[in-house]
Amino acid sequence: MHERISVDPKVCHGQACVKGTRIPVHQIVAMLANGDTIEDLIEEYPSLEREDILACLRYAASLAEE
Repeated sequence: MHERISVDPKVCHGQACVKGTRIPVHQIVAMLANGDTIEDLIEEYPSLEREDILACLRYAASLAEE
């Protein structure tokens, strides 16, 4: 379901991260909530793609449904 998000106890203390990075989902969501744009995030984290950022939002939304 969340192909671009990984949760590994050995990476970032098991926090959900963008797969293949150590960038936590909560960091991406917080930056967006504080007014950063997707373009800002890509500039800050050049390894990210637009789809990674959208995957973070989808992941956060799925947690809010529970």
